Amino acid sequence: MSNVVIYTSAWCPYCHRAKHLLDSKGVQYQEITVDGKPAVRSEMSRKAGRTSVPQIWIGETHVGGCDDLYALERAGRLDPLLSA
Repeated sequence: MSNVVIYTSAWCPYCHRAKHLLDSKGVQYQEITVDGKPAVRSEMSRKAGRTSVPQIWIGETHVGGCDDLYALERAGRLDPLLSA
């Protein structure tokens, strides 16, 4: 199973929704919280090219945010990506 990394914030409903989908699939992931950590948020923004959370990586693939994760699920492409 691919290594999954998700940058989150405690107040973000999209973060909770993305984690719920991953949890429902039994996916273990590394959660990196950006709350009160400007250096961590800056690192995330630099890597993702986006400033919003969540930002999700599966292996070396930057998935994007919550909507992107659910779009992969609807298209049947999330499980193969997680299995790679």
